[in-house]
Amino acid sequence: MAGNIDTSNHPVDQLGRPYNRLILVFTMLVGTFSTFLTSTMLTTAFPTLMRSFSISANTVQWLTTGFMLMMGIVIPITGFFLQRFDSRKLYLSAIFIFSIGTLLCFFAKDFWEILAGRLIQGAGVGITAPVYQTIMTSIFPPSKRGAAMGTAGMVIGLAPAIGPTLAGWILMHYSWRMLFLAILPILLIVLVMGWFTLRKVLPTKKAPIDWLSVLLSMVGFGSMLFAFSSVGDYQWTDPIVYVTLTIGVIVVALFIWRSMKISNPLLQFKVFKQREFSLSAALVAVSFMSMNGFTLILPLYLQTIRGETPLASGLTLLPGAIVIGLMNPVTGRIFDQMGGRNMAIAGMFLLTVTTGSFIPITATTPVIDIVCLYTIRMLGISMVMMPVTTTGMNALPLNLISDGTVVNNTARQVFASMGTAILVSVMSNVTKNHLPNGEVAKATPILFRKLALHANVVGFRYAFAIAASFAFIGLIMAFFLKEHKGAVK
Repeated sequence: MAGNIDTSNHPVDQLGRPYNRLILVFTMLVGTFSTFLTSTMLTTAFPTLMRSFSISANTVQWLTTGFMLMMGIVIPITGFFLQRFDSRKLYLSAIFIFSIGTLLCFFAKDFWEILAGRLIQGAGVGITAPVYQTIMTSIFPPSKRGAAMGTAGMVIGLAPAIGPTLAGWILMHYSWRMLFLAILPILLIVLVMGWFTLRKVLPTKKAPIDWLSVLLSMVGFGSMLFAFSSVGDYQWTDPIVYVTLTIGVIVVALFIWRSMKISNPLLQFKVFKQREFSLSAALVAVSFMSMNGFTLILPLYLQTIRGETPLASGLTLLPGAIVIGLMNPVTGRIFDQMGGRNMAIAGMFLLTVTTGSFIPITATTPVIDIVCLYTIRMLGISMVMMPVTTTGMNALPLNLISDGTVVNNTARQVFASMGTAILVSVMSNVTKNHLPNGEVAKATPILFRKLALHANVVGFRYAFAIAASFAFIGLIMAFFLKEHKGAVK
């Protein structure tokens, strides 16, 4: 059976050797959980880092948006890596790269050093994520793929969800450097475990990398993200915004055109010939735009407006983290029986309503209301992510699953980074426009503080409104999904 995807109860790898599928999955689960954990850990630490490095919210958000954008850039290249290199060596190399970035963040002496470490971390996750998902999809038969993707979703959903809470606890007892030091022992364990438990389970072939496409994707998506991120410091009419945005759009268009012309493109756009895959990829991307930016904005609100500690703001998000962790495997199994359309509609409805409920937020909104709304919001997300992703993957033939995973992850990370940048930029820009002038501060300092607080609240309201609009777009898209069972017959 070497060279074929094995779906029996006694799987063998590409060399024909038997392996323990449960131990292989467990090793990758721990490793991927550790890397995804850092994707949101810093959100709770943003106010701390802003004070430590004397930077603005618009600058500090690059530690998250830059991380996600680097993931989006590396994920397509990983598609070639998956074709060419041993999946075992590829995964372990990614964990090692991530560890290097984590060490750099730990020893960072200024913002630019920690940003460089975050970009290296993003490159590592950009490899681990598609390798993990492709293997999970490939080593299980279609009838069990929903449950397998549910397990994958437990990692991809739960790790970022509990990141802010864990970071809050660490920051209450240690410095921000411990956020990175705490991960290193787990990474070392994964490297040792993986050396003995991982196997080459995917076929390989010689596949040349089109480096021009790599350059176009980096310049195009990077320029677009920079433009969205700059709105917080400038206006849409400033050349630094509209020029870089225009350049980004043109270069991305060239990237897509080249991908359609060459025989071995960086992103295999022919997967979009499958309508169901196209719709699911777009729906997941829009959902991530709403989810990731919101998860970054809410801790900022809790700490800067409410004066909550990092631990308190993290604990506010904990019930939602627990819900998404418990529900992801459950929704995977429900999907195998019921299909994804109704689950997606219900989930996007919950996401839209609960996100919209944050728009009239004030400086005195009860914390219990925030906890409940956020928890229901995460329930809605758990009903969308893995079922919709699996719907799209099941629409593809087996030989395109790897390409579909790469395209799906790329779209998700690029749009998530842009969504986060847009939300933070809108928040910063609106707050700046509503701030009272300096004369008020000199004449009546107390009134100035009151008006400044109100300006910040208005900024958060606009950001929540943008997140709700993303969710509403996703709700409309969910109605166009086809109704069918999860398993491919």
